[in-house]
Amino acid sequence: MIQIRTSRELEIQREAGRITAQCMELVAGMIKPGVTTQELDQAAERFIRAKGAVPTFLHYDGYPASICASVNEQVVHGVPGKYRLQEGDIVGIDLGATYGGYVGDMARTFGVGHISQADKDLIRVTQECFQMGLAQMVEGNRIGDVSYAVQRHAEAHGYGVVRDLCGHGCGQKMHEDPEVPNFGRPGHGVRLKAGMVLAVEPMINLGTWRVEFMEDGSVLTEDRKNSAHYENTVAITQNGPVILTAL
Repeated sequence: MIQIRTSRELEIQREAGRITAQCMELVAGMIKPGVTTQELDQAAERFIRAKGAVPTFLHYDGYPASICASVNEQVVHGVPGKYRLQEGDIVGIDLGATYGGYVGDMARTFGVGHISQADKDLIRVTQECFQMGLAQMVEGNRIGDVSYAVQRHAEAHGYGVVRDLCGHGCGQKMHEDPEVPNFGRPGHGVRLKAGMVLAVEPMINLGTWRVEFMEDGSVLTEDRKNSAHYENTVAITQNGPVILTAL
């Protein structure tokens, strides 16, 4: 069932989103060659708890960490560990904080040191895909309008749009109705209404859109080319979309 949030609920969720964004800023500042993904995870957990919030991802469906750290061909759900980031890697950081019973959920992809122009372009276009989707998040539009805007921009650059994973409603639980695919048809799907909160998260691949689900829960591109991820939690309002995961 799709939840419609009150203005008071949105205020609380905005604070959850702000903590999430502050945590992302902290993690981003730590990313450099030689740092382990586990060190990033530990710093994120400490920060979230210091803000009076709870790491949303930790123990979610058995997940063992507070962030996902997905390197290179890992699309999402990379489990932090002893891997040391290397010059030229790209790493997708997905994290969430629960505050006052509401969730902030966001993702960014970062270059480690000097990265290739191809990876720079991939990261840039993935962010642009989010912006294209955001522009469609107005009352009266449909989920398909958001999805198609993401797909059209990515495919115009020759990239693969992941189809086996999608965005979602986000509120008292991290994953709520409705699903928000990154591909679709304009004019189709759930109609957007003020008070809806959606996590929109383009997952864009350098090569094929096809992915493989691994035993550890991570998801890899089928052709092992790199992937980028960009996500924000967004509220639909009468005055247009509002990014809740913003500083």
